[in-house]
Amino acid sequence: MAIAAAANENLAHISNVLIYSAMAVYTLAFLAHIAEWVFGSRSAVGRTAAAITTEAGAARAAAGASAQGGGTAVLERPKVVTRAATGSRDVPDGPGAAGTSEKGDVYGRIAVSLTVLSFLLHAGSVLTRALSVQRAPWGNMYEFSTTFGMTVVGVYLGLLAFKKNVRWLGLPLTTTILLDLGLAVSVLYTESDQLVPALHSYWLWIHVSTAILCGAAFWVGACSTLLYLFRDGYEARLVEGRTGAGLRRYLDELPQDRRYARFKAKLALRTDNPMSRLPAAATLDKLGYRINATVFPLWTFTIIAGAIWAEAAWGRYWGWDPKEVWSFITWVAYACFLHARATAGWKGRKAAYIALAAFGCYIFNYYGVNIFVTGKHSYAGV
Repeated sequence: MAIAAAANENLAHISNVLIYSAMAVYTLAFLAHIAEWVFGSRSAVGRTAAAITTEAGAARAAAGASAQGGGTAVLERPKVVTRAATGSRDVPDGPGAAGTSEKGDVYGRIAVSLTVLSFLLHAGSVLTRALSVQRAPWGNMYEFSTTFGMTVVGVYLGLLAFKKNVRWLGLPLTTTILLDLGLAVSVLYTESDQLVPALHSYWLWIHVSTAILCGAAFWVGACSTLLYLFRDGYEARLVEGRTGAGLRRYLDELPQDRRYARFKAKLALRTDNPMSRLPAAATLDKLGYRINATVFPLWTFTIIAGAIWAEAAWGRYWGWDPKEVWSFITWVAYACFLHARATAGWKGRKAAYIALAAFGCYIFNYYGVNIFVTGKHSYAGV
């Protein structure tokens, strides 16, 4: 649709230029984070090789001393290793994506700096989009997607500003943002235009802004929960001695006909290195829980605010519109997660699966309901 004023067209064009510029800088941040993980992997390989060499040298020296002295070697009593409860293992946090590599750490710092720059460009795009039509910049799916991506990055940078150890989120963050913005500019793009009458309300600022903030926080919680599942599996293998050389021996002993077990073992061999650099499973689990528990009341308010707005716009608080139904389903799913997290026997992996299902409900509520289901909320357009 055409924009009424030329000045508004200029602002809309500036918004488009800024969003593409932000995507370019996000790509550079993405590549810098990849370099951070790669150099961290090399440092881990070096540490492993040094440790093996040191242990072998110590063993040879001990054997030589025993042979020369004619003494009796004293063997230490083997330690009995038992598997701890999920999430309760006494395992320290990993060193981070860069490991002990100074070069990897430099690339990580560069990635964060680029993320800050791209966030400023991203925020400028959202702001100029709003100024082009003098309204809130979330009147359609394109605007919601760009604002959602900006808010996710803002939450991440906010955690970094508060000295939280979340730089490991940088790679999945930039990957997600590039996918989000790529979909927004290629599939969901809508020309800047005025709102339909039903959206002319101050509740647009309240209801939609809280929905975006909740989604951004839920993303961080879901990412932490997903990585918790991988890290928890790594720690379980660590306790059982099935990492590194132990995992290779286990793979060699597996029969060829056990294809799924061999596939899991091979996958573990490739992922153990990055998993060892993540925070401990207990740390990731706690981060995901705290974020979801903190944001859940705000999501409750979002649904209530939407009901109040619906009464003002359509004359009823609740009409079982598809968007309303899936908002409520998402609320129930997160409520089940919080209940499961506090229930004996449901902590750990079971609760994590519920949290991921709840975030899946949120994503379907946005993309699936808006695109594939017809309802009262379809007026916003794609």
